[in-house]
Amino acid sequence: MKVQDLLAYKKGFKLAMDIYNISKSFPKEETYSLTDQVRRSSRSVCANLSESYRKRRYQKHFISKLTDSDAENGETQTWLEFALACKYISNQQFKELYKASEEVAKLLNYMILNPKKFGSS
Repeated sequence: MKVQDLLAYKKGFKLAMDIYNISKSFPKEETYSLTDQVRRSSRSVCANLSESYRKRRYQKHFISKLTDSDAENGETQTWLEFALACKYISNQQFKELYKASEEVAKLLNYMILNPKKFGSS
């Protein structure tokens, strides 16, 4: 199994791409702030998950990188809240993106609590 086969990765990747597509409509003045931040944090979820999966033989490293992934997911949620407050996304878009982020959080949390199921020693 490779990291891209993990449900957390698949859902995290889809969320990052959904955010990318929605953020294309953000105002130009947000390019180097909100747009950049929400894209970076959402992409970092999968990037950190990939790093963690490569370190899964070492339980403490595996869990540490998984918590980094979860932290980036939490940051993404905060940027989504700002996007909603600034009216760059609709309430419906926010709810859908936030729900997807919560699903990713649950999957990451499961991995953190059950590292041995993912090849951690």
